[in-house]
Amino acid sequence: MERSNSSIYRKLIKRPLDFTMALIAIIVLSPVLLVVALLVRTKLGSPVLFKQERPGLNEKIFTMYKFRTMTDEKDENGELLPNEMRHTKFGKFLRSTSLDELPELINVLKGDMSLIGPRPLLVEYLPLYNYRQKRRHDVRPGLSGLAQVNGRNAISWGEKFEYDIQYVENISFLLDLKLILQTVLKVFKREDVNRSKTLTMEKFKGTEN
Repeated sequence: MERSNSSIYRKLIKRPLDFTMALIAIIVLSPVLLVVALLVRTKLGSPVLFKQERPGLNEKIFTMYKFRTMTDEKDENGELLPNEMRHTKFGKFLRSTSLDELPELINVLKGDMSLIGPRPLLVEYLPLYNYRQKRRHDVRPGLSGLAQVNGRNAISWGEKFEYDIQYVENISFLLDLKLILQTVLKVFKREDVNRSKTLTMEKFKGTEN
């Protein structure tokens, strides 16, 4: 019965609920979105949104939206400077508060993403996944997920993927609700933010099995 309820939620309820909650969030947070957009335009330049292709449900490629957090500063040869040199204090603030991810609500409205699910990773990682890791694409990627509330960038790739598969195998309304609440708490406390010099997790290079 529990498995049946989970299947009904996954197939019939999760997507309409995502759409409704994302629409409400955009309306409620519209002043915040506007202010952040104006600050990004003033402090970091244009375009305000950073766009990047990511794999989603069934590995279908979509364009993910985020607020930009880096400048376009280049060296004497016209090449972009390293990421850590293009990050400003304001950009780091956007990342540490997850404000840079608010435009992903548009992706939720479009059906590219869900509020909760495995985070969408780089397209270049697709050939590197083993069979079990590929299961993370059995569901829509999320704004937040089980891995994000259990360490974010502070855990290893292996741990991150195990949390992703655990979510895929146990998806339910109560689990999603729990993860939404935990995510809100994490954001307000600004926990598990990678403050290393590289600012991002080391690239995934594949596993042996």
